[in-house]
Amino acid sequence: MPVALWVVIIFFVLLLISAIKVLPEYERGVIFRLGRLLPNPKGPGVIFLIPIVDRMVRISMRLETRDVPPQDVITKDNVSVQVNAVIYFRVIDPNKAVVQVENYLFASLQFAQTTLRSVLGQVELDDLLASREKINRTLQEIIDKHTDPWGIKVANVEIKHVDLPQEMRRAWAKQSEAERERRAKVTHAEGEYQASVKLAEAASVIAKDPIALQLRFLQTLAEIATENNSTIVFPIPIDLVRPFMTQRSETGEVTTLASKAH
Repeated sequence: MPVALWVVIIFFVLLLISAIKVLPEYERGVIFRLGRLLPNPKGPGVIFLIPIVDRMVRISMRLETRDVPPQDVITKDNVSVQVNAVIYFRVIDPNKAVVQVENYLFASLQFAQTTLRSVLGQVELDDLLASREKINRTLQEIIDKHTDPWGIKVANVEIKHVDLPQEMRRAWAKQSEAERERRAKVTHAEGEYQASVKLAEAASVIAKDPIALQLRFLQTLAEIATENNSTIVFPIPIDLVRPFMTQRSETGEVTTLASKAH
């Protein structure tokens, strides 16, 4: 067989091999035929291309995660912070992702950076630290609206880290410490108030029934008796000895009357 015929056969075999493409489940093929876009992307599975005539661009349909580089942001209350985020998005229209934008990954990240600076510049530092879910939702809505013509669906945007200046960290720590001290003082005052109310109620009960004071006195003596390492001088309430004083007074008066009678 002539060598030229072998060359022709090998050439046609290579063309046939190049015409057969296999796309996995998560990929689609955008086909350009003589420079014109075919309306429907191909795949997944085995697809056939016309050699030399067709050109295919592979597009992944999986959810992609990209870090938004740290951005220097000046908040609404003039605090300079450095913020980075993460964006989750996927291609929902492969044809638009190829035709409408040159590089949808680069374009999406660039737009996310500018949107991050723009949105965070309109909020105060306290809101940035305390209301992240609201800010994340706002970022997602804005970015998704502008990337929709590119065939990109932004699933979520999350602020990952907020780097505060050193002096702001010290001021924030002082503020947190002052807030904790305020809560401690309020709690202590509430405890003192509740204790005074209970003491007033106890005093009212004792005032109505003096026997309660004597019982409390005996209970205190029993508690003190358990401690052997100290000596405590405890005054005896006058209510304990008043009956004896009254009896002695009456006895003395009877004695005097008897002596006068004699």
